[in-house]
Amino acid sequence: MTAGAPATMESPWPVAELSQKLRGYIERLGTVWIEGEITQWGVSGGNVYGKLKDLSLDATVSFTIWSSVKSKIPADLKQGDRVVALVKVNFWVKGGTLTMQVLQMKHVGLGDLLERLERLRAQLGAEGLFDVSRKKRLPFLPGRIGLVTGKDSDAEKDVLRNAQLRWPAVEFRVVHAAVQGERTVAEVVAAIQALDADPEIDVIIVARGGGDFQNLLGFSDERVVRAAAACATPLVSAIGHEADRPLLDEVADLRASTPTDAAKRVVPDVAEQQALVQQARARLAGRMTHLVTTEISRLEQLRSRPALASHTWIVDQRADELTRYVARGAELVDRAIERAQNRTAELRGALRALSPQRTLDRGYAIAQLPDGHVLRGAADAPAGTELLLTLADGAVGAASTGPATR
Repeated sequence: MTAGAPATMESPWPVAELSQKLRGYIERLGTVWIEGEITQWGVSGGNVYGKLKDLSLDATVSFTIWSSVKSKIPADLKQGDRVVALVKVNFWVKGGTLTMQVLQMKHVGLGDLLERLERLRAQLGAEGLFDVSRKKRLPFLPGRIGLVTGKDSDAEKDVLRNAQLRWPAVEFRVVHAAVQGERTVAEVVAAIQALDADPEIDVIIVARGGGDFQNLLGFSDERVVRAAAACATPLVSAIGHEADRPLLDEVADLRASTPTDAAKRVVPDVAEQQALVQQARARLAGRMTHLVTTEISRLEQLRSRPALASHTWIVDQRADELTRYVARGAELVDRAIERAQNRTAELRGALRALSPQRTLDRGYAIAQLPDGHVLRGAADAPAGTELLLTLADGAVGAASTGPATR
């Protein structure tokens, strides 16, 4: 097969040619600086053979430090350290393996870490994740508390012991997670999300018993901070490191200085609450006693007044006045009756004076025609007309003789 021709099933490349091409491609990469965490460190024959893991993703590469280079790098490098390294990628044709030859390696400087941390702090702060207005109030007495901490850690024991001392009936759901190392971020995020999804959890505590600054970096990881910010359940950060506060402290709804402090801040002390209840009851009883005593004194003062000392005073005081009113009323009624009688007599006299009977008594008579009409003119009673004459004491019949002449 011609060198450089495409490989086909009929004309495949020899293994050596593929290996040579791979080595050529890789050698063109040259040297590069990489950053990661040492997860394996072993010395053999003066050389160091180890592995370097990505700080965020699940990616690992092997590296080799020859004895000639080992004497030039820091002697305190070990597994778990965060480093930057200048490496040259080599492909070993004979063995078909890829190796990273380390030319330089050093610890990541604390200043570099702090600078990155401050940039992330500024970014998250600009997004409003640290605003006080976002922080939620903790419940007065949580029914169940979620706890994220290391398995069998002192932090776990401190939180459980102090919480149960303060309120023996308190309940916990503990989710163990790595609080140091490469598994910290993923496990803490998963634990927070699991507890936040539990409807019985009223508050979440993330606890760790302090430690070296670099060991706490997982609690400043952006993924952990955003998981805490997205948490609908109130969250308490109890990392326990005063000098270097991780970013989780900034986004948490409450920061506790230690796991013990977290237990005290989340769970009320039953003895203190009982004392407060007793004090409140004592104050209430005192105020009620004072109020009743005051009202009794006021009643005694009212009862001692002349108006209430004798129940007949109002009758005795008003008796004469009532007698005068009765006499005056009788007098006014008598006068009214007398005036009415006089007026009645006057009207009776006037009525009698105008009565037809008085006219008849003076000798007059009333002549009525047969149809009952009163005779008013002589022409209305021609001769022979029967008339009825009404007198003062009776009536008589008569007949008209016609108009009379004078």
